[in-house]
Amino acid sequence: MSANKLRGESMKIKRSERLVDMTDYLLNRPHTLIPLTFFAKRYDSAKSSISEDLTIVKKTFQERGIGLVETVPGASGGAKYIPYILKEAADEFMSEVIEILNNSQRLLPGGYVYMSDILGDPEKLRFLGRIIVTQYLNQRVDAVLTVATRGIPIAQAASSYLNVPLVIARHDSNITEGSTVSVNYVSGSSKKIKRMTISKRSLAENSNVLIVDDFIHGGGTINGLTSLIEEFNCNLVGSTFFAEGAYSNSQEFGNYTSLVKMENEPDGDMRITKGNYDEKIFGSAK
Repeated sequence: MSANKLRGESMKIKRSERLVDMTDYLLNRPHTLIPLTFFAKRYDSAKSSISEDLTIVKKTFQERGIGLVETVPGASGGAKYIPYILKEAADEFMSEVIEILNNSQRLLPGGYVYMSDILGDPEKLRFLGRIIVTQYLNQRVDAVLTVATRGIPIAQAASSYLNVPLVIARHDSNITEGSTVSVNYVSGSSKKIKRMTISKRSLAENSNVLIVDDFIHGGGTINGLTSLIEEFNCNLVGSTFFAEGAYSNSQEFGNYTSLVKMENEPDGDMRITKGNYDEKIFGSAK
């Protein structure tokens, strides 16, 4: 079957082919309302047939923990795919990640743990992105904000599933960014004053912004990103970090979600445990 025909000419196809193409179309356009009339024209089928197909897709997505398929009735109605992950799948995946991170050979000088390979693995990033966005099923998110560090890949994964722009705060301005907004903040690790900058065109006023980054320890980065959000008169809907340091404090740095936690052992080793995502995302205490 020609892709060009599916994009352009209407054509009658088998239901099995229609279901495969419809599923692919929804998966690649999360949080986007697709009108029934679009699918009807795309497959040269009646709206009643499209509704039956969507019921099958919706049931399968829910049973497999792929996500929700919301259907909107009426003349302007359609279907919308909303990604999420089941708690069991999230726990299984995070247990594997924690086991990998607890390898003693990953311990780096200064009490850090090597995790760049995990934050660069496409399959792992897809899981991490689904875990993060599950917390915001019932909230509107207009943009994901991160800083120009190792957190970019995980922030990109979350923004992809939310289907919203990724905004990256940088430590120096670039002429291609146009006019910028900058804030100064105190680095949590070095205690030095640093600056982060984003373009004035990055965020619209009153946008709902989600912060996603790789690590929280001293709280300097989250404070700086929060200040940027306030400069744009935007709303902070939440903050999620892949890892939190042993001395992080959610009361001090705001209400954040962490996927793993790093704790120092008496012998100098680092122990990786589950973060607070069970409570924050799935509503169950650790």
